[in-house]
Amino acid sequence: MFAETETIETKPQRDPRTFNAYRHGLTGQVRIMTPEDQAAYEAHCQGMVQSLAPVGHFESTLVHSIADWRLNLAAVIDNNTFTRGLNQPDDIHTQHPEADAALAQARVWLTDSHKLGLLTLYEGRIQRKIEKNLGILRQQQQARQAALEKAVHEATLLAQLAAANGESFDIERDYPREFLLPQFAFSYPEIASRIAFNLRLADAKKRFEAPKKGFRKAA
Repeated sequence: MFAETETIETKPQRDPRTFNAYRHGLTGQVRIMTPEDQAAYEAHCQGMVQSLAPVGHFESTLVHSIADWRLNLAAVIDNNTFTRGLNQPDDIHTQHPEADAALAQARVWLTDSHKLGLLTLYEGRIQRKIEKNLGILRQQQQARQAALEKAVHEATLLAQLAAANGESFDIERDYPREFLLPQFAFSYPEIASRIAFNLRLADAKKRFEAPKKGFRKAA
């Protein structure tokens, strides 16, 4: 009889260089990056979205284009290129560590100046694209805000007219959707909330805000 032997299954260790295939939620593009880079990238994009507050698909696309961290990546590559020079065989001996480091970085520039120059050109193009997209985003947001204020102002006047005539006001009936710019996709609840605020504010000003007195001219 042979003794029974126990088979122990061992899980293969994860390669620390393992990459994740990350599909971008907005563009659908697949990005290959390490788990650490993916977490940092997602946090970076989320921060930009919170700061720039896009509304709608077009603005969100612009913000994600602005948030695309190729500019950050270019800066990292630039820094790592010079850092690599510090780890090359040590043939610089000035008896001063800081001088050795400075000369090692200068050696990197002399060796890789063409590639570093291309990287600088690449950074400049990315920066100009970011600035252009920021300008487009601001114009879009200003146009959206102006259109919303116009719609709220007009709907508020209609609500005041209905109240003065003793009539009910229904925003969906009395302010048809065809009068709203379709590219901004304003919602009736949003407009109704602003109308209610405007009416309450107007009533509060009428009741409690003292009228401004004009200055009397000296005799």
